[in-house]
Amino acid sequence: MTQGWSRRRFLQSTVAMAAISTLPACSLRSASRQTGQWEYHLSAEPGLASLVPGHQTDVLAFNGKIPAPTIRCRQGEPVTIHFTNHLHEPTTIHWHGLRIPIEMDGVPFLSQAPIQPGETFTYRFTPPDAGTFWYHPHMNSVVQLGKGLVGAIVVEEATPVVFDEEHTLTLKHWHLDRQGNWKDLAIPRYSARMGTPGEWGTVNGVHHPEYTLQENATTRLRLANVDNTLTYPIQVRGAEAWIIAIDGNPIATPQRLEEHKIAPGMRLDIGLIAPKAGRKIEVMYMKGRFPFLLTSFTTTPSTLTDKPLPALPLNPVAKPDLVNAETRHFVFEWAGAITPADKQGKGNHDFWLMNKRAWEGMSKGNIPEPIAKLERGKTYIFDLKNVTQYHHPIHLHGHTFTVLEIDGKPVTPFHTDTVLLGKNGHAKAAFVADNPGRWMYHCHVIEHMKTGLMGFVDVV
Repeated sequence: MTQGWSRRRFLQSTVAMAAISTLPACSLRSASRQTGQWEYHLSAEPGLASLVPGHQTDVLAFNGKIPAPTIRCRQGEPVTIHFTNHLHEPTTIHWHGLRIPIEMDGVPFLSQAPIQPGETFTYRFTPPDAGTFWYHPHMNSVVQLGKGLVGAIVVEEATPVVFDEEHTLTLKHWHLDRQGNWKDLAIPRYSARMGTPGEWGTVNGVHHPEYTLQENATTRLRLANVDNTLTYPIQVRGAEAWIIAIDGNPIATPQRLEEHKIAPGMRLDIGLIAPKAGRKIEVMYMKGRFPFLLTSFTTTPSTLTDKPLPALPLNPVAKPDLVNAETRHFVFEWAGAITPADKQGKGNHDFWLMNKRAWEGMSKGNIPEPIAKLERGKTYIFDLKNVTQYHHPIHLHGHTFTVLEIDGKPVTPFHTDTVLLGKNGHAKAAFVADNPGRWMYHCHVIEHMKTGLMGFVDVV
């Protein structure tokens, strides 16, 4: 043990590392905790996974494993992640939802040079917020995310909040047939609609996994939608469940979970008290009125006594100055049925527009104009309008929205980094532009992003 650690800090570290060891199928190459800093080694590489039982599938994986390791760190404490690219193409890592410096945001050309095959890049940042986040590349996203480069990052509260049980659940449908063979990751006619859905559903890389919970356990379920396409309307059956955090941000007053949609990129923290031994709790994916099982928990005997759920402290998100806020309008729409073609006759699929503009793409020395220029420290209200019949989860890097209205109705303000716009949906979300840099701003349905629905805002 390093000299100068207090007994309290040592115990906190021990608890955190024990939590890592209990996560299903998560294997870190190395993790060390020294003088208040969390340090990890991570790689992206081709691998094999048995996603469909009895069959092997070629995947792209962090540390060669599906699911990817869940990275844990702590609010307000530095974290270092040494990332090595063992792919056959460039990549980066974006730390989705974390308000960190632009140099660490992981967007190629905009915030860092692409990490070439064989290269190592070290990400260093201090997360200001606690909660459930995730990480993924921001290059060749349809393929790299679609084939498995997705993982969860859990930022513990600065003052630990202890639940008896905690489970991180990454939700993903893979584009596989029943023999584990890859199907098309993106089909243009679907890209112009809802996106191309995968057919083989998993939680933590397993189809319908089963876990256990101790009876009476105060339980925190951290759900992360790491899918390219699908929105999951979530229900919990077999226990009274509460929404305690949305997109990594605790809500002031927990809400009873009836059904809650988490679109690609979004997260949901659920709190519940495990019922008596022998009961089953099911997390369901609702398709209209029809429930489909995602995962289940069976309760086991324990000596735990009944007690209330722990309360989560709010994150230190700057309060918007709504009186002096400037409103910016953004319309998300379909480009139409005409597909431009290049000189070789290959279609250039720009299906989606943000303010009548499709994302042009970027490269070294060729950065398009921002979709908006914002003054550092000023409050903005983003008026978001979806004029299509397909949903769009709109994600802003480097900042946290305070949602004010949904579909013309005021809501109890809550914090999020991704605002879900439903069919012809409309929302108003405010934030203080307090993090300087060029920040990506896009739909998190990956095919929508790759076919036009992306831009960036420049905070100066």
